[in-house]
Amino acid sequence: MVATVERAAAVAPVRRRAPMRRRQARTALAFLAPALLFFALLFFYPLLRELYTSVFTGPRADVYAGLGNYTKAFDDPVARHAFWVTVQYGLGVVVGAIVLGLVLAVILNQRMRGRSVFRGILLVPYLTSIAIVGLLWRNILDPDTGILNRVLHSVGLPTQNLLAEHPLATLVAVAIWQQVGYTTVLFLAGLQGIPELYYEAAEVDGASVWRRFRHVTLPLLAPTTLFVSVIGVISAMQEFALPYLVTQGGPDNASDLYVYQVWKTAFGFRDFGYASALSYLLLIVILVLSLVQLKVGQRGES
Repeated sequence: MVATVERAAAVAPVRRRAPMRRRQARTALAFLAPALLFFALLFFYPLLRELYTSVFTGPRADVYAGLGNYTKAFDDPVARHAFWVTVQYGLGVVVGAIVLGLVLAVILNQRMRGRSVFRGILLVPYLTSIAIVGLLWRNILDPDTGILNRVLHSVGLPTQNLLAEHPLATLVAVAIWQQVGYTTVLFLAGLQGIPELYYEAAEVDGASVWRRFRHVTLPLLAPTTLFVSVIGVISAMQEFALPYLVTQGGPDNASDLYVYQVWKTAFGFRDFGYASALSYLLLIVILVLSLVQLKVGQRGES
């Protein structure tokens, strides 16, 4: 009898807590509902609307085309060219930012005066609006009134028209300048997470500075390198501001990046259906890259 009473007393609070938890869940959902609704309207509605638009063609996107816009993208030499230019741009930016960022991170990881100041200076371009960065470099590299040619002329060197002669390489250099601070900070965090014990053990074994860097630092920075690589490629695939502000995709589409081509298709040629299809193809590429990073990262951790 006593045991039965004790079990009933123990079960009663659990039964009382269950309705209380349901009420708390309903209250939390009521508070979250406006934010969730706003997020759905802001994110999912444009996404679904663009998917709907991608199966239509014409200036008003009112002529049903089915998958015609998607098949057209694979046969369109302009779209293929823009994608290939974007791949070159992405590889150039990622490789340059990784190499330069790693070198700077190794230097700043040493005990030196003013280390925090240098870190802050490196982050300034990354924290600056991309619109300001684009306009700044457009003014610096302008062949007629740019600061670069003024300096070259003042010291007796021939002036350069980098925007016309090397447009894609110029965009890559500007992007590296803007992103290298962020890459440096990530590598610096990775370096500071490596136990000093590993370096001491390698030094005891007679390993040189280069061998310690090659066999200790680089392998342990592999997750950071993978993250920087994938994020850098994804960012490059979505780049619009730099070609728009610095080169206008020219000359002769030499710096015509993919998203800039999507923008021209939509607002220049008024083909919103085809532009939507191009955007969704880009979304698929980005999702694949994200999944690759996730899978490789999980495999590396295991």
